[in-house]
Amino acid sequence: MPDFMKILQQAQEMQGRFQKIQEELQQLTITGSAGGGMVVADVTGTGQLKKIRLDPSVVNPADIEMLEDLVTVAVSDAQQKAQAAAQEQMGKLTGGLGNLPFKLPFG
Repeated sequence: MPDFMKILQQAQEMQGRFQKIQEELQQLTITGSAGGGMVVADVTGTGQLKKIRLDPSVVNPADIEMLEDLVTVAVSDAQQKAQAAAQEQMGKLTGGLGNLPFKLPFG
């Protein structure tokens, strides 16, 4: 029979590490871009938009649709990079799950 106190302790440690990772991701700045860098988006490691930078040459009142598309692509690029960074950090956390003294029902 597994030592449930040990399991509980491991779960609490994992929760603490998860909290730390979330805080670190919130402080991280990840940049995405579009149009060869004419539109740049900064997001946190959790994907929250922090800042958009536009090259003046991309601001054309006659073609707002292109600017909207570039902003969308830049934000999406940054968010995808943030998601990959978060998955990498979480992989470090869940890598220790194999050491639990019981088998998880999902995985």
